[in-house]
Amino acid sequence: MPTPYRNAPDSSVSATGGPRFDVAVIGGGVVGLAILRHFSMAGLRCVLLERGADILSGASKGNSALLHTGFDAPPDSLELACIKAGYAEYLDIHEKLNLPIIRSSALVVGWSDEECSKLNGIVGKAHENGIGDVRLVGRTELGKLEPSLSTAALGAVLVPGEHIIDPWSAPLAYARQAIAHGAVVLRATEVTGGERIPDGWVLKCATARVQARIVVNAAGNFGDLIEKIARPPPFRITPRKGQFVVFDKPASKLVNAIILPVPTERTKGVVLFRTCFGNLAIGPTAEDVEERDIATTDTATLERLKTRAIEMVPDLANVGVNATYAGLRPASQFKDYVIEALTDSNWITVAGIRSTGLTASLGIARHVGWLYAERFGDLPNAGEPVWTPVPNLTEGRHRPYMGGGEIVCHCEWVTRAEIEGALEGPLPAEDLGGLKRRTRAMMGRCQGFNCSAHVEAIMREKQCGAA
Repeated sequence: MPTPYRNAPDSSVSATGGPRFDVAVIGGGVVGLAILRHFSMAGLRCVLLERGADILSGASKGNSALLHTGFDAPPDSLELACIKAGYAEYLDIHEKLNLPIIRSSALVVGWSDEECSKLNGIVGKAHENGIGDVRLVGRTELGKLEPSLSTAALGAVLVPGEHIIDPWSAPLAYARQAIAHGAVVLRATEVTGGERIPDGWVLKCATARVQARIVVNAAGNFGDLIEKIARPPPFRITPRKGQFVVFDKPASKLVNAIILPVPTERTKGVVLFRTCFGNLAIGPTAEDVEERDIATTDTATLERLKTRAIEMVPDLANVGVNATYAGLRPASQFKDYVIEALTDSNWITVAGIRSTGLTASLGIARHVGWLYAERFGDLPNAGEPVWTPVPNLTEGRHRPYMGGGEIVCHCEWVTRAEIEGALEGPLPAEDLGGLKRRTRAMMGRCQGFNCSAHVEAIMREKQCGAA
């Protein structure tokens, strides 16, 4: 059986007095973690530098958790290629990492004659993108597929391959698998600058200096600011805020498929979708903002989302709202991803990864690996991979409370053992946000009102014991 940490940095040290890495990845979102995983599994000595207290502290914490086929991506784009590659790899590895997939399908619904006139074009684009099972659905069939949908729906496009996944367990699994192959993950380590040296970079951080031969900029909403270390950035990140409304669990029975709107030139529009945690959500909005760090919500927008959801599914008027949240997507001025290798600078740029990043992340990592091999040298072969399955958080599969034990969060049925487990191991949660994303604690109907004090006490107890 492979050793659990077989590729840790060797005894060679840099001028900074620390280990010398082959690759430093800046940014601990799903894309950065997928890249870290890919390079570590290929045998390179890697480090990830994340400014937040925990991984997924930025754009990745607020996504829709949908596995996309790429049916509506720009044809012949890098985004489409990465989505299709990422989709295929997720299907290939999800069981080995204990990652869920709820095979849902999606319906692009036309609510007016004008929208319905665009459905044939959506089917044609999907077929051009190689998604051949996409087809038109008439009003009668749509009513059978979605009996709770408003009768105002006139027709739709059926996309059988669109599915629902866990937004946080996948990147956690990628991080843990990277660590099992020797990667180092440094959190609360903001990169503030860098010095070019003959054989790479010395990255300046608030708490350390890190030397690496190649730097990968996967800094999400801060990507253009980090890019200034290597060059004047040819792109600008304008974070696109998306707000969401989450209905209580009874709502999930009202919808079968992911309900998509006919997209506009600027946005795919708001989506009505079940979550793997047993809720129903609507969002995201698309609001260009200057704030890069904190995504706020506002009552007027949330009310519009709720109203729109009820217009689509009238029975939602009888279901309460469980939670609201917002995320920031790192949009650039370009319609495609910005991914390129700067050969003379020992630098790889990975920027402008918008709402498709969760699906595309594994494909992006493969593409970045190909760029590395083309520009900086072949990737070594690390041999058989180590698989690091993560605990299941998804409804419809076995969860720890089913076997007994003390339940701490009664809204989401989270046990004390789950919370303690999330605070242990090679990548323990470092703050309450990280703990929520690893366990679902405090994310239910009461939003932590009844359990937060208990959860925080367990966290303090574990962290003090580990100190």
